[in-house]
Amino acid sequence: MKRLLIALAGLTLSAAAFASEHPLPFSFKPDTTNLPSVQRGARDYMAYCSGCHSMKHLRYSRIAQDLGIPEDLVKKNLMFTTDKIGDHILSSMPAEQSATWFGRTPPDLTLETRARGADWVYSYLNSFYIDESRPVGVNNLVLPGASMPHVLWELQGWQVKPEEKKAEGEHAEAAHGEEHHGSGLELAQPGKLSPDEYKKFTADLTNFMVYAAEPGRNARVSLGPKVLLYLLVLTWLFYALKKEFWKDIH
Repeated sequence: MKRLLIALAGLTLSAAAFASEHPLPFSFKPDTTNLPSVQRGARDYMAYCSGCHSMKHLRYSRIAQDLGIPEDLVKKNLMFTTDKIGDHILSSMPAEQSATWFGRTPPDLTLETRARGADWVYSYLNSFYIDESRPVGVNNLVLPGASMPHVLWELQGWQVKPEEKKAEGEHAEAAHGEEHHGSGLELAQPGKLSPDEYKKFTADLTNFMVYAAEPGRNARVSLGPKVLLYLLVLTWLFYALKKEFWKDIH
């Protein structure tokens, strides 16, 4: 038991040391009570992510119920691999071929924010940069050596590391003078969205992924104060009943 406790303490200290050496470039506080944001995130996930990544622990019908989206709209706009509203969200990409194309099968993302945290997911989506040495031409500050291409490049544009830009002899300012101070990356080529618009886009996407990891969280959190109030009232009633039973003895 003592050895186990020492080992766990060592792992905890190692994890803390790693976190301090590799801080995330951005922080993000999810808000799954912001229904329009989660709805937009669901739309964007299906449009940009579901082609490669499944959410096998979440059903389309649950999205319709929780997010207040009519089932006919879910079928029309969010379902691309099935026509059954009760099905799980599965990618159409063949697992074996995808492992050959990308070096590994794209992971299921249902519990990604539970496993890594919302900060990690949000930072990852905002931290792609050009890296000619990589097979797909991009790398990521949060997950170096990532095999995933930057599928959102049309929206964000292309980012570069300042030192790499100088090494190539490009001393001009980044486009529009925009710089991502959190990541230290510079926007070399703008996308369809401004930097602020892109951050809102990734915020919506992260909010949806946080919701997907625990669909019942909002109901559970809202139920908590009601339960506490019920217990307080019940405690007062029991106390009053106790005093009534024992009044003649005292």
